Amino acid sequence: MNFSRRKVLQLLPVVTGGVAMGDFDFLMIDNQKKVLDGVRSFFQKVANKDGTFRPGKANDYAGNSDTKFSGIAAPTYAVVIHKTFGWELPYEQETIDFFLSCQKEDGAFYAPTGEGDMELPLAKLYNTVQSVAALKILGIEPKYDPTPVITYFFEGNRFQDLPLYTTSFFALFYSAWRSEMPSNIDEKMRGYLMDNQTEDGYIGDHVASTFHAAHYYRLIGEETPLAEEMVKRVLKDQKEDGSWSLHQPDWDVHAVYDALFVLKQVGGVANRKREIKQAYRKANEWILKCQKEDGGFSHFPGNEPSDVDAVYFHVGALVESGYLQPIKGIENEEIYGWGHLMNPDETYNCLI
Repeated sequence: MNFSRRKVLQLLPVVTGGVAMGDFDFLMIDNQKKVLDGVRSFFQKVANKDGTFRPGKANDYAGNSDTKFSGIAAPTYAVVIHKTFGWELPYEQETIDFFLSCQKEDGAFYAPTGEGDMELPLAKLYNTVQSVAALKILGIEPKYDPTPVITYFFEGNRFQDLPLYTTSFFALFYSAWRSEMPSNIDEKMRGYLMDNQTEDGYIGDHVASTFHAAHYYRLIGEETPLAEEMVKRVLKDQKEDGSWSLHQPDWDVHAVYDALFVLKQVGGVANRKREIKQAYRKANEWILKCQKEDGGFSHFPGNEPSDVDAVYFHVGALVESGYLQPIKGIENEEIYGWGHLMNPDETYNCLI
């Protein structure tokens, strides 16, 4: 049977995790380039001259998930994606100035826009962790010491008032900051995770919270408890369409990324390489259906607009599965976003 070039391009998503097959190498590269060219073009459309980024193309689009919650999210994800592929930001110095302008003398970062109450502890935690990591990637120090934002949560166990999906925020902060994470924080956090983990390895019956647990253990250089059980459930929960959309959209908005992180970073101990490879293929097919004509991604296939939040998590997932390749020689790879560049064969440790 003869295939036209167009037909072959249509079939490309079924090739697993960026692994080319013989003469199809050049076509895979062509399709990956098309995906990335679209993403870069989308970021140019949403870039503001003051260094910020809108969640989507329309000025009145409020964003979804992280970009809806905080005006720091879109600039952070723009930094992460641009540096993942070696691109220069449209207005890089202005983006640096934006992050620095968001920090106050208490050490916390405050987003100028977003639906979240920026004075609440959750917003301070999210904005501070994201900003410190983004500035580290850009090679810039914050104006003030941000550690009081973190230590606040371990005075009287206030961290337990946060959602379970925030557990790895603390390890990510210290991975990006210039000092190691204190042992008392690690002890409390590990005890908290153990108290909330069930026999199937999951945290809070939620793939996002489970991802953050796996992310936490990877950042402190320890094996993830109940790793095999965790991977088994992640594989079992993947839907036939390749997604992990098991609950309402706002609950599973980043589920594919979260699941792929677990499979890549924890799956090596489970001896399920063939199943994981198949899961990658199905996930890639689903993700590529989310890319829009403007080059961006929506969170789900359909009519939703492209969103910087979706762009980060879907592009990050395509990197996790091996479908997209980052630039070589990236330093501090563990602080890029939520770990899409982490090497499962490397040990990271923010405790030392």
